[in-house]
Amino acid sequence: MIGISKVVRTAQTPHGMKPSSTHPSLLARLRWSADQAAWREFDARYGDLILRYCGNRGLRHNDAEDVRQMVMLALAKSLPGFRYDSQRGRFRSYLGQVVHRSILLFRHRTRPNTTVTLLHDNVLTMAAAECGSELEAVWEQEWIDHHCRIAMRAIRATYDPKSVEIFDRLLAGENVQEVAQSYGMSADAVHKVKQRIRDRMKELIAQQIRQEDDVDGDSGKQKLEPGNGSGRGQ
Repeated sequence: MIGISKVVRTAQTPHGMKPSSTHPSLLARLRWSADQAAWREFDARYGDLILRYCGNRGLRHNDAEDVRQMVMLALAKSLPGFRYDSQRGRFRSYLGQVVHRSILLFRHRTRPNTTVTLLHDNVLTMAAAECGSELEAVWEQEWIDHHCRIAMRAIRATYDPKSVEIFDRLLAGENVQEVAQSYGMSADAVHKVKQRIRDRMKELIAQQIRQEDDVDGDSGKQKLEPGNGSGRGQ
């Protein structure tokens, strides 16, 4: 997406930007309280990502919905038990692990109503045996596409339709000269539209990722490690 994939992988909080002190992060709300509105918001934000990844793993839609529910239950149990470890990575990696393990459990369970602690050691062992760089790459690409979709929704809601249409056509691979000619614009003007929207997408994606990693309302300076769901992190 016009270089956006690299932007998503490397996006950080813009220099000088500080997290809002009046709006606790979504993950902080999930971790420290039984905030049903926060869980609905989380499901609305990440449910599609989970379903798409499940589809890439070959699951039918109904099965993917079951996995989505398993992921939500796993997070409800494990978020209060997060421990922090700067060597273990960011929230997207943690979520990817939970989704992957939930798929494994779904495929291995013997009874429809079987319940298993998703972060139990035997599950970790099973996941480790099947998890590899190929699956990680699939998750990473789904995560990139996810953030691009969210940013584009904001772009469509705030930019004039003509600029969005120009950007869409360029994303689809049309030639700048042809797009410019069809709108009676110069190629330079079309490039400026592309750059303006691309820069705004960078800002939006950086903000999204900052909020995604902000578990305790401190701009995500600490990294996440799966806990065992038995208590709060140290």
